[in-house]
Amino acid sequence: MKTTKGRRSLAGGRRRCSSLPYSSQLRHVGLPPVPLQMKCEHCTRKECSKKSKPDDQENVSIDAASPAKENEEKGEFHKLADAKIFLSDCLACDNCVTVEESIQLSQQSAKNFFHVLNLNKRCDTSKHRVLVVSVCPQSLPYFAAKFNLSVTDASRRLCGFLKSLGVHYVFDTTIATDFSIVESQKEFVRRYHQHSEEQRELPMLTSACPGWVRYAERVLGRPIIPYLCTAKSPQQVMGSLVKDYFARQQNLSPEKIFHVVVAPCYDKKLEALREGLSTTLNGARGTDCVLTSGEIAQIMEQSDLSVKDIAVDTLFGDVKEVAVQRHDGVSSDGHLAHVFRHAAKELFGEHVEEITYRALRNKDFHEVTLEKNGEVLLRFAAAYGFHNIQNMILKLKKGKLPYHFVEVLACPRGCLNGRGQAQTKDGHTDRALLQQMEGICSGLPVRPPEHSAHVQELYQEWLEGTESPKVQEVLHTSYQSLEPCTDSLDIKW
Repeated sequence: MKTTKGRRSLAGGRRRCSSLPYSSQLRHVGLPPVPLQMKCEHCTRKECSKKSKPDDQENVSIDAASPAKENEEKGEFHKLADAKIFLSDCLACDNCVTVEESIQLSQQSAKNFFHVLNLNKRCDTSKHRVLVVSVCPQSLPYFAAKFNLSVTDASRRLCGFLKSLGVHYVFDTTIATDFSIVESQKEFVRRYHQHSEEQRELPMLTSACPGWVRYAERVLGRPIIPYLCTAKSPQQVMGSLVKDYFARQQNLSPEKIFHVVVAPCYDKKLEALREGLSTTLNGARGTDCVLTSGEIAQIMEQSDLSVKDIAVDTLFGDVKEVAVQRHDGVSSDGHLAHVFRHAAKELFGEHVEEITYRALRNKDFHEVTLEKNGEVLLRFAAAYGFHNIQNMILKLKKGKLPYHFVEVLACPRGCLNGRGQAQTKDGHTDRALLQQMEGICSGLPVRPPEHSAHVQELYQEWLEGTESPKVQEVLHTSYQSLEPCTDSLDIKW
């Protein structure tokens, strides 16, 4: 084997190239199974034991069954795929995952990812698929902290590693978040104008967090669902971009693309399974597999592959690399801040430069107001974590919630605290790592989504205009109140 000059391992030293299969290139390390967090459902009893436990103590887990495949490749990386359902930070306390879902979730694993990589190495081109990986912005601060790099360098290192495995394209999902926020802005203004005592359109509740949306559909049902924003989440929008817009650019059928999303939490795996939500115009599922930041980091740590840092790809061909940016929300996708500024300008002609968050009952419940001449014109809130969500819902049902808009996230402290990246080996929140990630994220420049030239270009080129029927079809969704499941796994606390 030859030594390739100019290539680095993840640790920074030079490594030898290898022609061995991927499973043999990963070192045998006795890592524990990756915990797979789900959101529970069907239980809103006041005596729920979850309410009396601090977040870091809610760490009950069960094994998720994986279907056996007789002809699947055997290798050490399979240790990464032995997932567990991790009931930390759940939003209820019983019957969380159906048997059918557990089987589908077993495919949301590194095992399935490497299965596609290995098929691509074989001579049967009929089974080859174009591998596309999309990385969530909240994952990049994790890799930057993990490998002691700047966010831009961490992005390049991650891209280089994925391509060394055999991935063809690596995108970031920032542009998908742009679309999600812009459509949320427009929807809020419309709801504000239509809201009345007879037709209650407000408060608008964000829908970018899959754990929260699942809870709303499975537990809260019809009284709450009408308040959910219909704009698709960034992951769902990215699925449409990859399987529709990008597929057409490359003259590929959507079935020939295998789309993987790298995300900070395990709930994104459930989001990828939700029927009707992640599909594109052509009927293909937008996301085939979700791997958490922690799962990718484990693969990187076990790998002996040589890595050359590479800039991430774009959907627009040969475009110069730009510095990594964020939306105005350190621990979220930034819906609250961007919708607030847009609403202030569109509804009241007020230009808001800096947003002041006022903490109320705890550090995960904040309020933002727009006032003029002593009158409150807009009142927004951010509610993160189980307890704040429950308090918000109780007030909403009683008609006593004073907000026009609420950004709702299932994880305390927001998306950076997703259990797929911000936890210790014993399942507790890694507070030092989380604080480091928050510091890294806050140092990134803010990206106003409505100012993106590429977003405006895609509205015209891909969606036939900003108000076309195709916009509603591609960028919006609907929700339904699901009946209680009768085939749930038997979970004992």
